[in-house]
Amino acid sequence: MSVQTDTSDNISVVMPAYNAAGTIGRALDSVIAQTHPAREIIVVDDGSTDRTAQVVSEYGGRVEYLYQDNAGPGAARNTGIRAARGEWIAFLDADDEWLPHRLALQVDLLGRHPDLAWVTGNYIDCACCQNRRQERVSPDRTQELLGDRECFASFFDALLLDAWGCTDTMLIRRSVFEEVGLFCTDLKRGHDFDMWWRIAYRYPRIGFCPEPLAVYHLDVPGSVIRRYYEASILGELIERHVQLSQRHGMAEAFRPVASHFLRLWTRGMLFNDRIGQIRPLLRRFPTLTSRGWRCLMWLLTLCPPLTRWACRVLSSVVRRLRLRQSVVRSPSA
Repeated sequence: MSVQTDTSDNISVVMPAYNAAGTIGRALDSVIAQTHPAREIIVVDDGSTDRTAQVVSEYGGRVEYLYQDNAGPGAARNTGIRAARGEWIAFLDADDEWLPHRLALQVDLLGRHPDLAWVTGNYIDCACCQNRRQERVSPDRTQELLGDRECFASFFDALLLDAWGCTDTMLIRRSVFEEVGLFCTDLKRGHDFDMWWRIAYRYPRIGFCPEPLAVYHLDVPGSVIRRYYEASILGELIERHVQLSQRHGMAEAFRPVASHFLRLWTRGMLFNDRIGQIRPLLRRFPTLTSRGWRCLMWLLTLCPPLTRWACRVLSSVVRRLRLRQSVVRSPSA
């Protein structure tokens, strides 16, 4: 697929917003400050009840404002994609921000690799309440993973290496959505991963900018990650893609991803007071994790009160001694 990347009229920015009056100004300012300006900025207000609309109105004609009844971030992104007129879609959540060179670096990369259908990049995790900021992928790690290359041959490989970026760093050709479909609005959680996986079945190769492109703000009130951690919801996402990957002849490529997320989620359940949901999730996918992992989880779920206490003590020790290398969400978020 050939692309054009030599004009600023190519990129539409889609920003879903829900009760984001306190942060959306920062997000919009970061888009307006881009060294490579976007063609348009589309804010989709997903049924906000605060001053989100008033804040956006202060930007006048520089921002297109769309309102819809509350339907979730996936539906809001779909509304923005349908309204977009650019050839490329860039996403930014209303509580995050871009760094000034975000679009310029990605446009340059596309100019060197005109066959790409999508690009992503590094970003900064920011735990504001802890006054901590950290690049998601360190320069040394980037050099180790890519060397002189600028693309990963497989998005799934990048995902397993934790070098896939985030929604705020995705730049995707609009025609890709016409081919794979829009964001799934039936999923309570994981609609973003669902989309990236669907794209990866058809377009596995993805460009990656090692320089941080965005700031991802942690400890956001009302996080979907915290609200929808039920085993049935997470299992639905995996089951959906076990079937889709088989349909696309990508079952073997997806299997390590499914295993990775099952381990990640079950480990998270230990620390999020959902120990009772671990066994049902592992029973649902008996062949996607190792026997050793399943035995470990079984042992840790024999006495939930003891495991819960041990996890809290471990988390407290790690935080106090600053043993964790990465910047993460506060456990109370």
